[in-house]
Amino acid sequence: MLNRRSLITNSTAAAFGALAMTAVASGTAEATPYPLGGHQPLPDPAVTPVPNPPYPKNLTATERRHLQTFDDLDFQIFSNAEWSRLGESHARTIRVHWPDGHYTDGIDKHLDDLKAMFVWAPDTHIHSHPFRIAKNELTAVTGVMQGTFSRPMPDGKGGFIQPTGKKYSISMCTVGIWNRQGTMDEEFLFWDNLTFNQQLGLA
Repeated sequence: MLNRRSLITNSTAAAFGALAMTAVASGTAEATPYPLGGHQPLPDPAVTPVPNPPYPKNLTATERRHLQTFDDLDFQIFSNAEWSRLGESHARTIRVHWPDGHYTDGIDKHLDDLKAMFVWAPDTHIHSHPFRIAKNELTAVTGVMQGTFSRPMPDGKGGFIQPTGKKYSISMCTVGIWNRQGTMDEEFLFWDNLTFNQQLGLA
């Protein structure tokens, strides 16, 4: 049985990495049913497209539902900016941890942050989940976020950074902690901000 309190308290990437390895080793989430076959390592999905794999075997109904909800979140709600549906996957009081180390509380703040990405890259989308596992109330899903820096970006100081016209494609990972209502209470977002800014022409 997972010690949820310990995981939340520590909130470390190492803890979630250990969770993923444990899930795979126990057979709860298999890492093999991928288009490349066997245990062959995947290429970088941000550079070489990888088809979405089937769901892992041996999932409980709840674990499968969590992954399905997350797929819908990224492929439909996020990619099409259907913001009125964000509550289908996010609790009202959700805490979201961002790659730079800061976190926000509440779905309204998270909604504002998501909308802000579409101001300067309105074609932002996620259509690929190359790897996804679920164990009890936890999910870990990798994705590829893509878009184009095509409109002015607010600089946070009252000004704007002019668009570079550059496209971006970055690999990311989202770890979610789900509640009994089927929404996430806490979400951890991971991607390489240096690579992100380099692709945008800002670093």
